[in-house]
Amino acid sequence: MANEKQVLGVLCSGRGTDLQSIIDAIARGEVHATIGVVLADKPEAYALERARKAGIPAVCVNRKEYEGREQFEKALIEELAQAGVTLVVLAGFMRILTPYFVRAYAGRIMNIHPALLPSFPGAHAHRDVLAYGVKVSGCTIHFVDEGTDSGPIIAQAAVPVLDGDTEETLGARVLKEEHRLYPQVIEWYCEGRLQVEGRKVCVLPEKS
Repeated sequence: MANEKQVLGVLCSGRGTDLQSIIDAIARGEVHATIGVVLADKPEAYALERARKAGIPAVCVNRKEYEGREQFEKALIEELAQAGVTLVVLAGFMRILTPYFVRAYAGRIMNIHPALLPSFPGAHAHRDVLAYGVKVSGCTIHFVDEGTDSGPIIAQAAVPVLDGDTEETLGARVLKEEHRLYPQVIEWYCEGRLQVEGRKVCVLPEKS
């Protein structure tokens, strides 16, 4: 797959700032991939508008319109398959994927989490970081497995937690690193440089 252009399917739930960083990196020639489709689980997700402005197909697969999680995920998989997606990129997608979905794209789903995993998994990472009193936080990019934020870690970036930080100020500092790191990791995948051995992900040297 390394010699073929990867087709990304980006799943979002909100503003889509990580999506925008990927769109911009592709436009600058820093990520050699195309975005086949952007999917959101909420019609009000601004990520859909970002995609449309960039000329990328944008589809709302509204969770509320499906009786169960499997029916919802089946609709997601159908949209991804129709777009020819080879790598699923979760960018602020606020739903836990079931084994049904994960098995459909095993080894081909990435997620970004706003904390240094395995510490502070789940939906309220910044709040949990501040409540615990740690001095360093950051973001983690990992492959998705059938657990919650538990897949093999690809890359991490650290930021200091400052006295007086709020969820918003810490979140802004972490987000800056997310926007830098996520496109880079996607490009590593596109170059065929990510090698998974059990829980460890090795980044192979760049080919000359």
